[in-house]
Amino acid sequence: MGKQVGWLGRIITMQRLVIALYSDDSSVRQAVSAALGKQLDQDLPLHEVKEFATADALRLYVDGKKQVDLFILDAEAVPEGGMGVARQLKDEVFNCPPVLLITARTSDNWLATWSKAEATVMHPIDPFTIAAKCASLLKTHSALAK
Repeated sequence: MGKQVGWLGRIITMQRLVIALYSDDSSVRQAVSAALGKQLDQDLPLHEVKEFATADALRLYVDGKKQVDLFILDAEAVPEGGMGVARQLKDEVFNCPPVLLITARTSDNWLATWSKAEATVMHPIDPFTIAAKCASLLKTHSALAK
């Protein structure tokens, strides 16, 4: 639990957010984690990034009913791409948190729509773009927004 000063200087206790990041490429995971820092926006609680190098490890985490507030999935991951994983999460997880896909080409955006992802960013990772999209998704599509 983190404490933050809110409106009129009142201390607000906010639960730490959990962002699940899936990519088989450690340099992608490192770039995304560095771009996200510890807090995306002053209106959001602190967060931690849980990194997964395999889709099976991500599924095991999700199946364990652990907290996830946002999924960031690498569409270029091998052997199992993030788009297929996104579609499976959206089809199988009740009240699935929002999904942000990292794609290699703008022409992949129609597949991102098929996967039911709420947003996309492109490789290479732009720290400002990915942080802004994550903050927006958490504010508008996550359990925080409800």
